[in-house]
Amino acid sequence: MRPLGEKILIKRLQAEETTRGGIVLPDTAKEKPQKGTVMAVGDGRLLDDGTRAPFQVKVGDTVLFASYAGTEIKVDGEEMMLMDESEVLAVLT
Repeated sequence: MRPLGEKILIKRLQAEETTRGGIVLPDTAKEKPQKGTVMAVGDGRLLDDGTRAPFQVKVGDTVLFASYAGTEIKVDGEEMMLMDESEVLAVLT
């Protein structure tokens, strides 16, 4: 899959299976992580002069995003997020 424009495809990191105290969490109690790995990027945002703005994230980066950012989709049976680069809050180093 290749995102278009300023869209990026992110594979969300897996939710924690247990708490720090060792309690196993059922699926209904798990919070979806707000971190993921960039899997693909589009062509970039189209500027007024017709050029494309380069992305600040690249494939392989681990990023942090807001709770309600993007759109959840399934790609080859895996849950992914499709969002604008502007919805990414930070690149984790």
